[in-house]
Amino acid sequence: MGTGEIALPTFKRLADSMTLVGLVTQPDRPVGRRSKPQPPRIKEEALARSIPVLQPEDVRRESEISAIAVLDPELIVVMAYGQILTKALLAVPSLGCFNIHASLLPRHRGASCIQAAIAAGDRESGISIIRMVERLDAGDVVMTERIGLSADETGGSLHDRLGEMAPELTMMCIEKLAANTLTGEPQDHELATYAPQLQRLDGQIDWGLPAEVLERRIRAYEPWPGSYTHFKDGRGRPRRLKVFADVSVSRDVRGVAPGEVLSVSSSGITVACGDGGLVLNELQIEGGRRLSAAELIRGNAVKVGEGFFSLVSSP
Repeated sequence: MGTGEIALPTFKRLADSMTLVGLVTQPDRPVGRRSKPQPPRIKEEALARSIPVLQPEDVRRESEISAIAVLDPELIVVMAYGQILTKALLAVPSLGCFNIHASLLPRHRGASCIQAAIAAGDRESGISIIRMVERLDAGDVVMTERIGLSADETGGSLHDRLGEMAPELTMMCIEKLAANTLTGEPQDHELATYAPQLQRLDGQIDWGLPAEVLERRIRAYEPWPGSYTHFKDGRGRPRRLKVFADVSVSRDVRGVAPGEVLSVSSSGITVACGDGGLVLNELQIEGGRRLSAAELIRGNAVKVGEGFFSLVSSP
């Protein structure tokens, strides 16, 4: 059971190693300006391998659980599926349901666990495999593998690294399960943190926050939901400005209103934050292409003394 692309490497490994009686994934969703329904990539991979695909809108329904039960699975492996499994569904496979989660549980339960680790300044992340219970990401941890985070880690780079780590750990888990040697460690629920699903609005930059916090968030939110701010163009119109993860912190900034542009040069655009400043090196004005700071300032789009701002309040 999986939808997100992080699940693809594990799905392929399982399909190459054993009999998959089916894939359960999210329904095709509208994508792009034309809102054309687009299947998850994992669905395309399953169909190419002649693996049956189920796409329930609500997997909690009795009819959907029955459709999965008809496949008679011994084991259900879940990764980035996107729906909550009920007690009735968890009871379907004889060997149980196991979730491959992209954090070191109990830290960062929830959908945005990858971004949360970077945004929080964690030094490491990893993969946790848990025996599933009804409570979100709260089951016993049966397998864990850790990975260090680099100073320039982004949500995209960590997503890909963890996705490539997961297949081998999953196979080790299944081998131990088959040999009846798999054990679990209960989570300390008092240490649990929650990382809810991110929305586009979460990417709006709040310049009142410390520069170090914003630097981590911008890296965490690339490529999704992305980071952005607004400025006024030569006609006084608010324009959206996307900020990419090539940013750095300037600590020699004091007594300046957050959001004010302090310097503009080919080496970056420095913006005042609640504490310190942030140097932006790659940006994109709405409707335009991705530009370096040097390319952007040649068009005089951003000037010293102007302010970056939010159009709506952040959540």
